[in-house]
Amino acid sequence: MGPLLLVLLYPLPCVSGLPFYNGFYYSNNPNGWNLGNGHGEGIFNGVKLVVETPEETLFSHRGANATLPCRYHYEPALLSPRPVRVKWWKLSENGAPEQDVLVAIGPRHRSFGDYRGRVRLRRDGERQVSLQIRGLRLEDSGRYRCEVIDGLEDESGLVELELRGEAPRGVVFPYQHPRGRYQLNFHEAQRACVEQDAVVASFEQLFRAWEEGLDWCNAGWLQDASVQYPITRVRQPCGGLGLAPGVRSYGPRHHRLHRYDAFCFAPALRGQVYYLEHPEKLTLAEAEEACREDGAHIAKVGQLFAAWKFRGLDRCDAGWLADGSVRYPVVHPRPNCGLLEPGVRSFGFPDPQGREYGVYCYRLR
Repeated sequence: MGPLLLVLLYPLPCVSGLPFYNGFYYSNNPNGWNLGNGHGEGIFNGVKLVVETPEETLFSHRGANATLPCRYHYEPALLSPRPVRVKWWKLSENGAPEQDVLVAIGPRHRSFGDYRGRVRLRRDGERQVSLQIRGLRLEDSGRYRCEVIDGLEDESGLVELELRGEAPRGVVFPYQHPRGRYQLNFHEAQRACVEQDAVVASFEQLFRAWEEGLDWCNAGWLQDASVQYPITRVRQPCGGLGLAPGVRSYGPRHHRLHRYDAFCFAPALRGQVYYLEHPEKLTLAEAEEACREDGAHIAKVGQLFAAWKFRGLDRCDAGWLADGSVRYPVVHPRPNCGLLEPGVRSFGFPDPQGREYGVYCYRLR
């Protein structure tokens, strides 16, 4: 074997601690790029394939566009380009399955699932295979793997994306299945929150909500698959009188076997929630159609909570929501309008064929 050839990588021009800027920023990590920590290098026919991704966590916020950097090269350098296949996927977290994001061969690419139409490869330079995600959603947070496949060789690197900035400004709300209390396993709780334009809340978000006065006697799933509930007013039915106020924990629970409610986190609204003035009360199907005729969609639970908290939506009129529940938001408590404290009141899940309620609609501005 011939003498080893050392290849020096030229540093990218950047601000210290901020190797890139494209709508997000990085945490300051002196280690720079990740060469795979032993997993991003492969040798074939005396040539080494190297995949590079940044070690730093990427931070962005909901609604922004983000680019997850990934590039590859060969050592020693090749004189002519080689065809490669590139695959991006999101890793399993908290029991959620892996998700295919994008596969590309040359100029052709295919995206999958919720990423369809929102992702593409950025090829700003030679052997750049970075992933661009448009219109970030809360559930896009997580760890992504960039894999480059050259014939029988494949190497990969990790990129971690965390949503910050605007995302922490939100509201935590408890959510139950239409059948009642304690019907959701962890995976069902994740889906239920996403369906209400929210995600499962973190412990930090629930703790902040408790500090702001959230008091709820039913235990619910959190992002780390633990089950907890916040108590501000100590009482016998909620853990007894011997415990101090706080966020009480059942600890981690089995993702599939155990069933509880969920605590969801909805970010501040980008659109408008409003009570539709209509001459008649509506069934659920009629409510959905009435919102469509008004150029909107029937509102989701997370959207109503966000409108109550951040837009001051205050109505004493009960209305249908997309999940089949009936609720109304009260900012200024008053007689004949439920409990004498602010909150989003719930009538549960009435008969969808009944004509006793109006509807709350959501229109994206």
